[in-house]
Amino acid sequence: MSYINIIGAIASVFLIFTPLLRAMHSTKDNLQVLFEDNHLIVINKRVGDIVQGDITGDKPLSEVVKAYIAEKYNKPGKVFLGVVHRLDRPTSGIVVFAKTSKALERMNKLLREKSIEKTYWALVEGHPIEDNGTLKHHLKKNPRNNRSTAFMKESKDTKLAVLHYKKLLQLDRYSVLEINLETGRHHQIRCQLSVIGHPIKGDLKYGSKRSNRDGGILLHAKKIKFIHPVKKEEISIEAPLPHSGLWQLCQTELQNKPRS
Repeated sequence: MSYINIIGAIASVFLIFTPLLRAMHSTKDNLQVLFEDNHLIVINKRVGDIVQGDITGDKPLSEVVKAYIAEKYNKPGKVFLGVVHRLDRPTSGIVVFAKTSKALERMNKLLREKSIEKTYWALVEGHPIEDNGTLKHHLKKNPRNNRSTAFMKESKDTKLAVLHYKKLLQLDRYSVLEINLETGRHHQIRCQLSVIGHPIKGDLKYGSKRSNRDGGILLHAKKIKFIHPVKKEEISIEAPLPHSGLWQLCQTELQNKPRS
């Protein structure tokens, strides 16, 4: 085969898979909207989506949601959208945005008062000895490498980190943990699970043995519960798991697991 034919074949493969690569990120046309009203919009973030702009210059999810709102409601000019909280780029799951400044202010107040319940699922390497547990560490963030380090005792510049976990499923080499946070520290779940010897699958930064094909980690913001900032009604939202092989295997195993 000539070099021209080889290059042509490579180009053909690239054209075939380019739409699939693009589909890995959220756009205004494939946005996974879990909840929306006049005050809030809740998105199921894909692995690789960045919530707010950073030095990479990649288009953030916040701008994608703005474009979605502008098109859906035929809004001229700038669209207001407040970021209530963030998720790390390699993770997936629930992200809440405010569509009005009043909703943003009130959601921020709920966050400060720890009145928003968040539940995460993590697929970790190995099997924790205890089926349920509480992890307490003092975390210190290093901005230079964007990494947190855990200490057992408080020291300068550390912040207390507390989480509770429950083992939902045990596979041959992995476990699925349900996690509830008492605190919201930088890379808290990733760091604390790594410290006890069970890093999240794909999380090379915190000790995982190998990466995932999509570059993500198997940490998913699964559920959120709060009192609506305007309507004062309880809102409970759950995000479907990503369509990756392992997550879908876990979903099947959990559905077939006998109830205790």
